[in-house]
Amino acid sequence: QVQLVESGGGLVQAGGSLRLSCAASGRTFRTYATGWFRQAPGKEREFVAAISRSGGSTSYADSVKGRFTISRDITENTVYLQMNSLLPEDTAVYYCAADLSWGLALNVEEYDYWGQGTQVTVSS
Repeated sequence: QVQLVESGGGLVQAGGSLRLSCAASGRTFRTYATGWFRQAPGKEREFVAAISRSGGSTSYADSVKGRFTISRDITENTVYLQMNSLLPEDTAVYYCAADLSWGLALNVEEYDYWGQGTQVTVSS
């Protein structure tokens, strides 16, 4: 079992920054990869970024490359998503998820555990 709790969302102006946190408990970090996804109203949940179980590999959606950075702190059991140069189209509920399989999953169906989400709203 993995429990995930996101925080750090809020309202920010376009061009601003936010850092999301995902506090994990249960299994040790090294036994699963962690991803961030987002879901805007009326749209499907989409991949944003992921970090491998070793922490040595990361992957990003094209729409956030160069603006978002995923990282983790094993001592704190926390995964972060640093979001810079935010755009109104980044507005969504952001979810943290854990994937127990090997590799770096990019699809919603491949993740086993999910947090409750945190709202990010970017005003123009």
